[in-house]
Amino acid sequence: MIKALIMAGGKGTRLRPFTASFPKPLVPLGDLPVLELLLRQLKGAGVKEVLLSVNHLHHLIRAFCEDGSKFGLKIEYVLEDEPLGTAGSLAYALDKLSDDFIVANGDLLTNFNIAKMVEEHRRQPIAASIAVFERSTRIEFGLIDVDESMRLTGYREKPTYSHLVSMGLYVLNRASVAPHLVPGAFLDMPQLMQILMKAGKPVICRSQDCLWLDIGRPEDYAAAQQLLRAEA
Repeated sequence: MIKALIMAGGKGTRLRPFTASFPKPLVPLGDLPVLELLLRQLKGAGVKEVLLSVNHLHHLIRAFCEDGSKFGLKIEYVLEDEPLGTAGSLAYALDKLSDDFIVANGDLLTNFNIAKMVEEHRRQPIAASIAVFERSTRIEFGLIDVDESMRLTGYREKPTYSHLVSMGLYVLNRASVAPHLVPGAFLDMPQLMQILMKAGKPVICRSQDCLWLDIGRPEDYAAAQQLLRAEA
């Protein structure tokens, strides 16, 4: 059985004013909060026990999720007395997690096949799997290339670049990450992934043909609402 840790302690500052009075994971999308959509997805992937790492307005998250029984899950809580980053609370949660476990941002909105990701992760002795998504960025200017003497060597008119971004979804191996966690120390997930990489512990990126929406800014949140209405 695999367990999951949901990072739900952030303040969601980019999504203000929506997050001024309630936490970002409880922002509604359609008829349901983002967090409930994620909990249902984890249950569908075979997860039965979830840890919620909470801080900002945590009493509202507790009041909404309670013990998880209404979602068919067992939910426990890890309270960050102060912000510890997107991976800092792992140090307080490890003893309650499975040998391999899922970590997800509390505002994750995707149809990524989590069960498949777990299955692929377990096929190899690796430290971590990162769910990644290909995004395209269009530069709104003509880019100029020059040599050392400022002689023109190239001109690219509004080019588009593709790149992989982290979706905020991971599968981690407990024994692999444990030596790198210090209780009370601030640690973001990108830092932890780089620490594992430098220690020679394999970190594999996994992509799927899927939907992923970043609802970090009000305009992104509005776009996600519009997309969900279109698919309803």
